[in-house]
Amino acid sequence: MDALDCLMTRRSIRKYTDQPVDAALVDAALQAAMSAPSAGNSQPWHFVLVTDRETLDAIPGFHPYSAMCRQAQAGILVCAEPALEKYPDFWPIDCSAAVQNILLALHAQNLGAVWVSVYPIQDRVENFRKLLGIPESVIPHSFIPIGHPDQPSGRADRFKPERIHRNRW
Repeated sequence: MDALDCLMTRRSIRKYTDQPVDAALVDAALQAAMSAPSAGNSQPWHFVLVTDRETLDAIPGFHPYSAMCRQAQAGILVCAEPALEKYPDFWPIDCSAAVQNILLALHAQNLGAVWVSVYPIQDRVENFRKLLGIPESVIPHSFIPIGHPDQPSGRADRFKPERIHRNRW
């Protein structure tokens, strides 16, 4: 799949088959995450790979928009360690770039995933911290449930030329 096709056909996938996910495909997505741009190339991120069924099933108990975790075969919690930043307060942007790279890498390998927000909702941050043993110096940013898609997806035309302003508003 070429890059533009990957970008234009990626969709949020919330239904998965029970087929196991190849660890090498997830590793490739994590490599893509670490290739994301970051302010000053500080790369302030950490990733927690979750494959334990009991742990995945616990997430919907505290996160209201994560029911798909019960079907997911894996998940990645993207976190930030602000002490690693070169330019303070850019970590949410840096982590967002890493999340997008993960989503695209998974899609390019025919896996499905969805971006589940954690930060800045404090109870979600604290519940992920407690569930996964995240230190206080690290901030959970986003969770990405992963599996083989069990729902249709494809290209959707989201282009809105009226939102483009050339040279000035």
